[in-house]
Amino acid sequence: MSMSAIFLRTGGQMGERIAAHDWSATPLGPIDGWPAALRTALGIVLNSKFPNFLCWGLEFISFHNDAYTPLLGAKTALGRPFREVWSEAWDTVGPIAERAWAGEASYFEDLPVTTERYGYPEQQNYSFSYSPVRDEHGVVAGILCTVFETTGKVQAIDRMRHLNQSLSHQVASHALDRDRLWRISPDVMAAASLVTGRFLTVNPAFTEHFGWSAEEATIRPFMEMVHPDDRDDVARHLLILAEGTPLVGYETRVLHKDGSHRWVQWTISPEGELLYGVARDITAEKHQADALRQAEDALRQSQKMEAVGQLTGGLAHDFNNMLAGVAGHLELMKLRLRMGQTGDLPARIDAALGVTQRAAALTHRLLAFSRRQALDPKPTSVNALVMSMSDLVKRSAGPSITLRTRLQAALWTTLCDPNQLESALLNLANNARDAMPEGGVIVIETENAVIAPLQAGRYGDLKPGEYVLVTVRDSGAGMPPDVLARAFDPFFTTKPMGQGTGLGLSMVYGFARQSGGQVRIDSAPGQGTEVRMLLPRLVAEAPQAQLADGEAPLPALSRKGMVLVVDDEADIRTVMAEVLRLQGYTVLEAADAPQALRQLQERGRVGRPDMLVTDVGLPNGMNGRQLADQVRMLWPQIPVLLVTGYAESTVMRNETLPAQMELLTKPFAMAALVDKVGMMLAPAPAGAGANSGAADEVPA
Repeated sequence: MSMSAIFLRTGGQMGERIAAHDWSATPLGPIDGWPAALRTALGIVLNSKFPNFLCWGLEFISFHNDAYTPLLGAKTALGRPFREVWSEAWDTVGPIAERAWAGEASYFEDLPVTTERYGYPEQQNYSFSYSPVRDEHGVVAGILCTVFETTGKVQAIDRMRHLNQSLSHQVASHALDRDRLWRISPDVMAAASLVTGRFLTVNPAFTEHFGWSAEEATIRPFMEMVHPDDRDDVARHLLILAEGTPLVGYETRVLHKDGSHRWVQWTISPEGELLYGVARDITAEKHQADALRQAEDALRQSQKMEAVGQLTGGLAHDFNNMLAGVAGHLELMKLRLRMGQTGDLPARIDAALGVTQRAAALTHRLLAFSRRQALDPKPTSVNALVMSMSDLVKRSAGPSITLRTRLQAALWTTLCDPNQLESALLNLANNARDAMPEGGVIVIETENAVIAPLQAGRYGDLKPGEYVLVTVRDSGAGMPPDVLARAFDPFFTTKPMGQGTGLGLSMVYGFARQSGGQVRIDSAPGQGTEVRMLLPRLVAEAPQAQLADGEAPLPALSRKGMVLVVDDEADIRTVMAEVLRLQGYTVLEAADAPQALRQLQERGRVGRPDMLVTDVGLPNGMNGRQLADQVRMLWPQIPVLLVTGYAESTVMRNETLPAQMELLTKPFAMAALVDKVGMMLAPAPAGAGANSGAADEVPA
């Protein structure tokens, strides 16, 4: 911006447009040659918060500020003659402009003007003033217009006038009826002044609902009776009312005289400086809505736990087998050691570790599935998720049903909540199982799908685009048309009383819709059921493949640093400490938070640890997260690794961990501990990896 245009700097978007406009083609010429009077007037206009329009010169060349722009609609005015901008209204505003050019100021309130702001005639009402602007010689050189559109106010007044006219034959009884309604109405009625900010009068229902007497309500500013958290919003809506626009269904909180608050829904009509309002107390409705939401959450959790309960028999059987396997290998190792036969001990150890890893995987899947939380969308590999939960599905299905997976190898990544997707798939698998009491086949398929505009209509209001398609198909009894039509209805179930909540498919539908996708069911009696769930593709880097716990070898004696390990389970603490010492770390041990803090205090700043590894569930009054916060008060940047045997959401309650603080869920391989500690002490770029899908058949 040139120095000659410096007066436009604070003029907002219109100031920038004026500076960029080609004025050489107008009678005003370049900005460098504009007179001082024009610069001064234009600076005032651009910096005003009220809608202002400025005409300059005999041609009435147009300028306006940002506040005036909405009044133009689809029109453009900058640099054009005033007569050309508002040609359709010139018969009305032209004579007023000519009088201002002659030196006569004028003011009009609610003047009706017909304009074509959007290409078609429409009538608006405006309150405005036209004032002459004189140059340094006292000669009129321009016209300043300050204007407000009052169409809404005029229409509201007209509606009230027409209503009064239509009821004119009831004038005699109207006053009595109104007074009676004022006194007996269960809804709050009030009149207030925008100028004084006080109620002028309130009906008896006001006192009944809010505790304030009519005298108490009218002697104090009504803002004092608004909940403090709502006052800024109420102030913004008072400005809307001041422009003449009524409010309908506006909700806010009013303070009761006893200190509590009430939710109120207002309908307010402005008439000049006066406000006439009717309010309905919706506090009970708000509480009922909250209770309903809580009940729905509980029902959804009940549906999830119903599915979990169906797994428990199979899981107990599997865990007993796993425990027997571990015990058997340990007894064999003990016997071999007595006999001095140690050659096959590594194989026995590996076999026992393999069994514990299978048990840990099942535990993690069950905890992740059963936890309660809001949607937490993440980049998700559906193939990896399907394979990881196949054990849960086959145990839920039972031995008479075969599970088959057909997974597209180069499947796209999707953005969804993986835990909710697990819940949806397990619910679909359970429904498929229930449809095949004599046994059968469940097929889970994945594939990439490009939905064209014509295809999108088959899925309701689905947008065309790229999706990941997940299909669950069974060879069961199928559904007749009347049942199929209600399949997604909440609480609808064909199962016997006590065997289903009727929320399973509605949860699947809700999850798909919240994730930006859609779900469709195809079924017929005797032909099985197919559920097709579309989830939108995430165009981003695919989730990195991760090595299973225990796959990476433990590098020895290559690490440096001091690590404080805190765990009340002595066996676990000793193993973690010993493994870290074998890697070259100096390790301090503590059984609880107070002992850890004493050690840190005794060592002082000279011997501060480089990292804290702590169990979350510590005894004696302070848990691991609280300990971490205490330690970080001394050393804010110290890395912290929290270890826990609970589900992650149970520990974190859906909170985000601070920087350099991570979580490791028990049971974990010692290699995972070493990798995590090494990564947090010396971060390095992770290697790339990719998963590939493959068809798999799992006899259940």
